[in-house]
Amino acid sequence: MGLNYIKLKLDKTVFKNILQILIILIFNSFLAQQTPGKLTQNTVINDTIPKKDTIIAGKESLADVLRTKADDIRRDVPKRMIYLNKNAQVKYQDMQIDADYISINETTNMIFARGKLDSLGKKIVEPVLTDQAGKKYETNEFNYNYKTRQAIAYNARTEENQGVIIAVKTKKYNDSMYIMRRADFTTDDYFIKKKDTAADYKLRASHIKLIKGKNTSSLITGPVQMFIEEVPTPLVMPFAILPFSQKRSAGILIPSFGERPDVGFFFNGIGYYQPIGDHFDLKILADIYTKGSYNLRPEMNYVKKYRYSGNFSADIGTTVRGIRGLDNYTKSGTYRIAWRHTQDTKANPFLTFSASVDVVSTKFYNNTINNNYIFNQNVLNTQQNSTLTLTKRFLKLPITITGTASYSQNFATGLSDLRLPQMNVAINQFYLFGSKTGTRSGLIENITVNTGINLTNFVSTNEGELFTKAMWDKLQTGVKNNIGIATNTTVAKYFTFSLGANIDNALTTKTLSRRYDPIANIVVDKVNNKIGGYSTFSTTASLQTMLYGQANFGKNSPIEAIRHMVSPSIGFTYSPDFGAAGFGYFKDYNDANGALTLYSIFDKGIVGSPARGTVGALGYNIGNNIEMKVKSKSDSTGVKKLKIFESLNIAGNYNFAAESHPFSVITVSGQTSLFNNKLSVNTQLAIEPYKILFLPGQDTGIRTEDFGSFSVQGLSVQLSYPLSSELFGEKVDYSKKYSKKGEVRNENYYFDDDNYAHFDQSWTLNVNANYAYSKTLSRFGSTIASIGLDGSLKLTPYWNINGSTHYDMVTKDLAYTRIGFSRDQRSFSINFNWVPFGQYKVYDFFIGIKANILSDALKYKDRSFTQPNAPF
Repeated sequence: MGLNYIKLKLDKTVFKNILQILIILIFNSFLAQQTPGKLTQNTVINDTIPKKDTIIAGKESLADVLRTKADDIRRDVPKRMIYLNKNAQVKYQDMQIDADYISINETTNMIFARGKLDSLGKKIVEPVLTDQAGKKYETNEFNYNYKTRQAIAYNARTEENQGVIIAVKTKKYNDSMYIMRRADFTTDDYFIKKKDTAADYKLRASHIKLIKGKNTSSLITGPVQMFIEEVPTPLVMPFAILPFSQKRSAGILIPSFGERPDVGFFFNGIGYYQPIGDHFDLKILADIYTKGSYNLRPEMNYVKKYRYSGNFSADIGTTVRGIRGLDNYTKSGTYRIAWRHTQDTKANPFLTFSASVDVVSTKFYNNTINNNYIFNQNVLNTQQNSTLTLTKRFLKLPITITGTASYSQNFATGLSDLRLPQMNVAINQFYLFGSKTGTRSGLIENITVNTGINLTNFVSTNEGELFTKAMWDKLQTGVKNNIGIATNTTVAKYFTFSLGANIDNALTTKTLSRRYDPIANIVVDKVNNKIGGYSTFSTTASLQTMLYGQANFGKNSPIEAIRHMVSPSIGFTYSPDFGAAGFGYFKDYNDANGALTLYSIFDKGIVGSPARGTVGALGYNIGNNIEMKVKSKSDSTGVKKLKIFESLNIAGNYNFAAESHPFSVITVSGQTSLFNNKLSVNTQLAIEPYKILFLPGQDTGIRTEDFGSFSVQGLSVQLSYPLSSELFGEKVDYSKKYSKKGEVRNENYYFDDDNYAHFDQSWTLNVNANYAYSKTLSRFGSTIASIGLDGSLKLTPYWNINGSTHYDMVTKDLAYTRIGFSRDQRSFSINFNWVPFGQYKVYDFFIGIKANILSDALKYKDRSFTQPNAPF
């Protein structure tokens, strides 16, 4: 029995040793497996050491260790498969996969990941792949080759910059290129953050290529269509290139669309944006209409930091109205050329240049097809001005030299005024005498001198004569010099006494000859190419002071005091009669009745004409300021100051040297602000002191010598009142007033105890009223009266209505009227503008994406260097 026990024990030991040897052999065999033709670290290279004393090590089949973890891990050794269940995770180099289920095929180097399923087999938690840049990709399921780093994903959700792409099938070729099929792209922040299950908008394409670089990436699509709230729109593009970069990049400019009855349906502002280097960018826009009108609008912006900025722009188009072959058919060409240039104040304080050039064809605004000019009321322009300005200052000289070139177009007359060039040399004001004590006093020490020289070349011509011989023949050149001398001193402690003299000198290259042609029964003016000049002077003496008066009220009165400040002044002005024959500035001719009529040889010139008649006038001006103090509990001082009249001035003069009508027209002007300085009131009144006589059958009167009539010859009143919701109540903090809060998409509402919603509904309304009456020598006079409204109303936190209109109270007609609304729809906005009547009836509808990453690729608003963060 003992031998049997020993034998059994020996058999067990041998079996155990044999089993251990087999396990070791199997394990070593598993570790020794290798790809044919490749070396591993376990491969024997040579029995001898090479001559260079180096050992050539075999290369591993994987560049890194494949790290795995899960709640349940199972390995199938024969099939070389690893199965990870529940909270599974795989890390390889800089890639990480998190999923509910992961399988790893070590033979094919493939990883399969799937999300968590509910009891019905529906995925409720998606697998997530995180790359080296920290970007996360969510998908229903995917296959990933960790050796080639290629992958195929289904229903993958890829976040890129501020947007997200959801594709039915996504194939990753390498770390920099992804190909997607049936993909949607959106920048809706609520959808990206999974606060909403549907994006408010998306761009859908059948094929998308995502190219990723180190600092930039771009999305290239085939045909793409916009969906709004899952509804397809007619906004379709043949392709799109969406660059995701912090730098400016090229992109398509999205148009607005609408209709104008005169030119048809339109796309307004479709085009392309192209940055050019660091200092330039280019936009090319087009306006296209169904009735044949079109317009091309190139624009180039430029900027150099701390030096200058500006832009060139143009409008070149053809306007077609009516039906070809009918009498109402018209076709006209229009153009506009503009240049804006601004120099930075830091660039050179001693030499500055600026440009504001805007040249248009005569009928440009009447035939414009750029609807922006309708909405901003440029079509109402009657004049267009262009100016180039160069200013030179000196560090040690009190001189400023300004050179300008200007071009002014008058659309009513069809004439253009050209000043080319115009130069002004201004000498800074200086004291004629120095001060003996350091503090100036007396008339002598306070004498100041102002002087300067102005050179002007001027011509008024029509558009067809510009820069032709006819224009140069009409060009006038003039030089004017003005010298002003003034001084003042205090007299009797409360009065300021002032003296002044003014000297004007002028030269011109054109003078005038006038005669009456009895055959044609007209007055004929002839411009002579002859140099002429004149000198005039005048002197003034004035005395002014300030008077104060105050009325105090009792303790029980709500009014504490009323203060009246009066600033009266009187002045005497003298100038000789420059119409006298001795000066030679005036000549005479016989009119149709044979009477001698004086005229100035400088009439219709650019240097003006000397005044006729001796002036020895005593002028007066009475300025008034009236304020009131009232008791106020809301003011910390307990007193509130109210302005009754900020200014109320009465002015006129009496000319002792006048042969007739020595009293001038009396002018009264006032200005004040009421209702906490909100209502602004400006008035002006002209009173005629002499009686105006009207003969039977005549509408123009004769000013008689009958003094004391005092009739109103002119009256104007302007009112301006900016109303707003803040004026009628304090701003409410709904978050503190109401405890219940609700949210519909991105709109926040607060609810009271009765479950009524409350939110801010701010509004503004600017009211402008104008009234003007002018009579002068007319029997009936003329009246102008209008009222204008301009306001906005916030219906909800993201709905806004705005508009403006003008009503002519004389003709009883509505003038220019515009109505618009805008909707902020989270990641895009909707704008609608409508001009319902008038010459330019038009509506315009626009949808624009606001995401910053698309601000170059799909332009929403005009963007330039001066607006680096303009919203899309």
